[in-house]
Amino acid sequence: MRRAYRRAGLAEDDLAATWLRQFEHWLADAVAAGLGEPNAMVVATADPDARPSARTVLLKGVDEAGFVFFTNRASRKGRELAANPRAALAIHWPAQHRQVRLEGPVERVASDQSDAYFESRPRGSRIGAWASRQGTVLPDRRSLEARFDELEAEWRTRDIPRPPYWGGYLLRPEAIEFWEGRPSRLHDRIHYLREDGGWRAERLSP
Repeated sequence: MRRAYRRAGLAEDDLAATWLRQFEHWLADAVAAGLGEPNAMVVATADPDARPSARTVLLKGVDEAGFVFFTNRASRKGRELAANPRAALAIHWPAQHRQVRLEGPVERVASDQSDAYFESRPRGSRIGAWASRQGTVLPDRRSLEARFDELEAEWRTRDIPRPPYWGGYLLRPEAIEFWEGRPSRLHDRIHYLREDGGWRAERLSP
């Protein structure tokens, strides 16, 4: 279960002017290639005892400030972020032999931003956010479906409000690494580190 990497490589002279432009370029490449869910990313958090957990979510926004995702704040990741507001993200595009990793502090996005995104979701997803107590034990599948059906009937002719426990998070990166696979496992790793109000790029050994 090993594959050879044949990418042209990631040279310092070919980097975009900023980490954001470099990320946008790679994301655009993944979208253009028709990759499934190119905005999927792993979010790793830790509880107060430093026990880590990880799961996949969808990237829903990125700009100079950082990376945004949305979730149930009463979930395990939400509870861990409340207790320890730092996280690490990993975005992997295996078909393109590329990966981006980053880490930094996490904060809640403004309520109006969470409202706007929630309103853009499909109606079924909005009802599902109310029906599911994410991560809690269910007696069976039918009990979840029954709750969904009940809420769907209740809100059949009404707008569905955003649950008070549901919203967005912004990770403000302190470090970002762009990885590209190369032959003989001599991969390219370019690491951006926040420093003195700006960013410093350096090459890491593979």
